[in-house]
Amino acid sequence: MMAFTPFGLIKKNCLGIDIGSSSIKMVELSRVGERIRLEAYGQIQAEAIYDKPFRTLEKNTLLFQTMDIARAISGIVNEAKMSSRRVVFSIPDFSTFYTTFELPPMSVAELPQAIRFQARQQIPVPLNEVSLDWSIIQGERPDQPGANIKVLLVAVPKEVINQYQEISRITKLDLYALEAEVFGFLRAVNPDKTKTVAIIDIGAQSTTCSLIDKGVLRQSRSFEPAGNEITEVLSKALQVDFKEAQALKEKYGLLPVAEPGKENIREIISTIVDGILMEVNKTIENFSLAENKSPSLIILSGGVALVPGLKEYFAEKLGQEVEIANPFPSLNIFY
Repeated sequence: MMAFTPFGLIKKNCLGIDIGSSSIKMVELSRVGERIRLEAYGQIQAEAIYDKPFRTLEKNTLLFQTMDIARAISGIVNEAKMSSRRVVFSIPDFSTFYTTFELPPMSVAELPQAIRFQARQQIPVPLNEVSLDWSIIQGERPDQPGANIKVLLVAVPKEVINQYQEISRITKLDLYALEAEVFGFLRAVNPDKTKTVAIIDIGAQSTTCSLIDKGVLRQSRSFEPAGNEITEVLSKALQVDFKEAQALKEKYGLLPVAEPGKENIREIISTIVDGILMEVNKTIENFSLAENKSPSLIILSGGVALVPGLKEYFAEKLGQEVEIANPFPSLNIFY
């Protein structure tokens, strides 16, 4: 897998592209001394091209509408007058496999072979079908006598990587790096390193719950339901089309509504949100059993995080402090 290089090491302008289920978002960044400058920004919704998502989840992998995405990216580049050809793509978490495990004390030279052996035991697909990356999250000196080593392993299907390479080829962009969404998000939000934090990213097609301890990713799990299912259930219950249901979700959300014909919107939405909460609780409980600690803060992100009343609903159900993700105070970016 292509490793991510921190932007501080990139001397020229660079594009960042996130291909979501419902939209493509792009930024062009440059360095000015020690600061990062936002040169341009662009976004296009899937519905602007056709009535299908840009990507679908099948068999735990990512399937792109490659030509349509390439055309959309080229359109954003031209419209926003982006000049850079170097690009970093964000890989969706639902197409990335994460696991952590411990190894006995060993030398640095012995680590790669030991990690590949563990990967064969824990990754549910043949290793020749994935690209692996890993980092030590506990025990900074792997050859220190008597110290166990805790490893975070990341695996991405080669099929997914090939799709990004193909999109870069069609758009004539220079693929500089690929990065799993959770790592970019973690760097952007920069949670308090004294706390254990759960980041819940609710997108259109999937939800990802990531557990961060002292600034280090410990566990990450993607699951359904997510935002589109909320809209679909609301559409069927109220007998309105998907677009109108989306508008109702964004306007009323989980707030009490007295308006005739809309009194049960909160109840309808809460049935799906409760399903999300059930999976979040399961993920947090597994983490607590493994690490003997629980998160003291919940951070909500993704488009669904802005649904009215969702933050308060999560705080009530989880009994935890809940915040909406806001990366801008933690980023040294100017316009």
